Amino acid sequence: QVQLVESGGGLVQAGGSLRLSCTTSGRTFGNYAMGWFRQAPGKEREFVAGITWSGGYTPYADFVKGRFTIARDNAKNTVYLQMNSLKPEDTAVYYCAKGKYINVIFTTSGYASWGQGTQVTVSS
Repeated sequence: QVQLVESGGGLVQAGGSLRLSCTTSGRTFGNYAMGWFRQAPGKEREFVAGITWSGGYTPYADFVKGRFTIARDNAKNTVYLQMNSLKPEDTAVYYCAKGKYINVIFTTSGYASWGQGTQVTVSS
């Protein structure tokens, strides 16, 4: 069984930065894609960014392009999300997830295991 643990969330002012980390245990990454999603109160969980095992394909949601960067260190079984130029609308619980497939999937159905989430709050 795979466990995913996120860290790095917190409270930041608009324009600030945070770096989220997600470490897996129990099984290695394998050659599966990893993804970051977020969920704001009253809203559905939405795709933020994904990354293939090689790191060669990293799609982003339009609302974070140019501001967020996803990366992974397979030796450490860890995936990161660097978030810059944060906006109040980025406030949400952020989740990392291990994909079911090699390719990045943009919906939650494409992921087999989830972390518990980490809260990101951006004040105006």
